[in-house]
Amino acid sequence: MLVEIERPHNLGAALRLCACLGLELHLVEPLGFALSDRRIREAALDYGAHLEPIRHRDAATFAGWAARSGRRLVALSTAGALAHHRAVYRPDDLLLLGNERRGLPAELLARAGLVVRVPMAPARRSLNLVVAGAIVAAEALRQVGALDALERRRSTVGAEAAGEEA
Repeated sequence: MLVEIERPHNLGAALRLCACLGLELHLVEPLGFALSDRRIREAALDYGAHLEPIRHRDAATFAGWAARSGRRLVALSTAGALAHHRAVYRPDDLLLLGNERRGLPAELLARAGLVVRVPMAPARRSLNLVVAGAIVAAEALRQVGALDALERRRSTVGAEAAGEEA
């Protein structure tokens, strides 16, 4: 979930990440760029064609949707009290990544069922938004068994492809 982001290359990287890991991608508008920006395609490569982001008009609309769908909001924040690798994740969690300069809106941060941070070396402010999201997503996917499922799917597809070649 990308909330009010301003840099198109971050959307492209998130599209690629989500497409490769089999994740849905939500966008909370407004965005600081047009969805036709070429930098999105440059960062997404051809993976953007494999994923259509779910768009929400604003943070309030998204919060209402999340409440109705029963999804737990997991906010990623440099101010989070809990290190991401100490958290317990659920399969239906939605990872919230905020604006590159301002972070998450207070209303979404307040609704989060869990707020985590990525541990960093002293005197470092922050990681790139999508890099931080990838680190947390990888841990969450590992915990819920989704990485093993991806690996099984890869093995199955690889075996099917090998059978087609024979």
